[in-house]
Amino acid sequence: MLLFFTCVGLLVLGYVVYGTLVERLFGADPTRRTPAETQADGVDFVQMPPWKIFLIQLLNIAGLGPIYGAILGALYGPVALVWIVFGCILIGAVHDHFSGMLSVRFEGRSIPDLVNWLGNLLHNLEQSGYLKGLREKRFSSPSWLSRME
Repeated sequence: MLLFFTCVGLLVLGYVVYGTLVERLFGADPTRRTPAETQADGVDFVQMPPWKIFLIQLLNIAGLGPIYGAILGALYGPVALVWIVFGCILIGAVHDHFSGMLSVRFEGRSIPDLVNWLGNLLHNLEQSGYLKGLREKRFSSPSWLSRME
């Protein structure tokens, strides 16, 4: 029981301390209008009350939690609880926050759309010669990989 309450305390502490740090690093702007406001179409972009947004986010996160938690607990024992807590704080929360902020900053685009845009941008920069030399200096392939090409 002590481990459970310690993990709950770590989640709260992570929310307060790490959440504040992440928000400061990513530069959240509370005055920025969301795509639901700027592109409201009644289908893909719909304004919702905050309680409904919170509920949807909670259900998305908690959907597989009981399944994975039980499997990890059966496989690894109590250490899985600590693993889940640190994974939620350091990986899950940052991923959710950052992917939401990227979507807001890029007019409501999804993550696959943003990856496609970034890939095209890097491809065009490489084709124009802008990245020439940078690849050899900083991103040199290991010797076993260059033999495979």
